[in-house]
Amino acid sequence: MSLIPDDHRERIRNELAENLTNPVRIIMFTQEMECKFCVETKQLMIELAALNDKINVEVHDFVADADLAKEYGVDRIPALVIMGEKDYGIRFYGLPYGYEFQTLLDDLKTVSSRTTDLLEETKAKLHEIKTPVTIRVFTTLTCPHCPAAAITAHKFAMENPLIRAEVIDAGEFPELAIKYTVMATPKTVVNDKVEFVGAVSEDMFLKQVLLATQ
Repeated sequence: MSLIPDDHRERIRNELAENLTNPVRIIMFTQEMECKFCVETKQLMIELAALNDKINVEVHDFVADADLAKEYGVDRIPALVIMGEKDYGIRFYGLPYGYEFQTLLDDLKTVSSRTTDLLEETKAKLHEIKTPVTIRVFTTLTCPHCPAAAITAHKFAMENPLIRAEVIDAGEFPELAIKYTVMATPKTVVNDKVEFVGAVSEDMFLKQVLLATQ
């Protein structure tokens, strides 16, 4: 059974055709056993790539290709790395379905354009960051406000190679949800020292990221 409904496929095909200008690579790490939703994630990526020839999907075994997973900093599966001609630090952990499918589509469009629509003031502040930043956005597939936080985090990562933004499905990785006390989503944690809940404005998101670098 197709994961992309028939009545949505043509709309998505047209949306991608209108917005993808440069090739996008989706590097997926998976394995056959002991991985919840790995099979579904792989199927979804294959179906998505079939809708536009600018989307290239590479599937790697998490165990057999452990060195490559380490190179990309991937330590859990299913994992997706969304990149163009370079790695922008954009990561998905879990099945990007439900509301998070829109996050994935927006990521593809942004990465394909090789630029973001962030405010120039935001970009300037992000470019000033000189130390590594890890942004973790915890989401659930039924959370309508999660894509806003996830997309903002991924755009921040595109602006500075020192920033890595991970979107993590709290339901698929309960051990992380417990570790970071995820009681509501979206919950964003920056450098394990600053955290906030909700889909905040771009300016507020930036302030929290800068606070974590101090």
